[in-house]
Amino acid sequence: MRRTISKRGLICRSAAIAILVSGLLALPVMARPVYEAILLDAQTGQVLSELNGDSSTPPASLTKMMTLYLSFEALKQGRLRFEQSLPVSDYAAGRAPSKLGLMPGEAITVQDLILGVVMKSANDAAVVLAQALGGSEADFAQQMNSKARQLGMNSTVYYNASGLPDTNQRTTARDIARLALSLYQQFPDECRYFSTRLFVFRGQQLRNHNHLLDSYPGLDGIKTGFVNASGFDLAASAVRDGRRLIGVLMGGRSATSRDRQMAALLDQGFADIGIGQAAPGPAATSMQPSASSRPAHARHRSMSRARVRHRHG
Repeated sequence: MRRTISKRGLICRSAAIAILVSGLLALPVMARPVYEAILLDAQTGQVLSELNGDSSTPPASLTKMMTLYLSFEALKQGRLRFEQSLPVSDYAAGRAPSKLGLMPGEAITVQDLILGVVMKSANDAAVVLAQALGGSEADFAQQMNSKARQLGMNSTVYYNASGLPDTNQRTTARDIARLALSLYQQFPDECRYFSTRLFVFRGQQLRNHNHLLDSYPGLDGIKTGFVNASGFDLAASAVRDGRRLIGVLMGGRSATSRDRQMAALLDQGFADIGIGQAAPGPAATSMQPSASSRPAHARHRSMSRARVRHRHG
């Protein structure tokens, strides 16, 4: 159902655009990553605001959202069990950080692997899951690409299960938002893992890399990411008064500024749909129209149900 956009709604949208632009202007002039942002209403699939939503960028550890999607699917279909132990190969153990420090030949439960991926963004854990489901990481990547096409992620290409740097591995903020939406629609129970704040693994306390879980009211997931080529990334889900918003920011200058921009974007989105008050933001700046202010034929696109640093998170 189309909404009549009130004067207040137009002001809210202008403020949302200003928030997005402020993140873009915060980046150094010579920075390589492209700043991208998109916010959608999970109930309707409507894009509330966006900036560079279709720009191609490395997915970094947001790649693991698809690894978890296929793992959750296998659990739902009975091809995996939470208590099932999976073997750690030499290849998986040899992945670069971030990692759990798994040793070749040992066996780890599926639940611990999932928590390792969610909490520590563990590359070794992601590859153990990939090899269990695909035989090899390369074959699993083909499964990832097949699922991406099914979900309408037409600008995404995967070559590994972790998001470790590969120049051919690409995605967009819009595709990541589509994946996040599908995760919450298809696997609501399993997505509770994304809200886990503390995981004890072999006596070590691991805290979730998504620090907004502790500071933003209603935030319940989902995943952070970083490699030099992508900047600081975040896919986030938050619920207020039963309404869920999903935001994606990519190309952030730092984890702190990325989190601050995401909080402001979510605040403005909730205000735009009439829930809560947005925090005061900067004055609107002239820029290309967001999805919500384009002509009718391009508006309200729906996310239908239908030297490189290796350490990243």
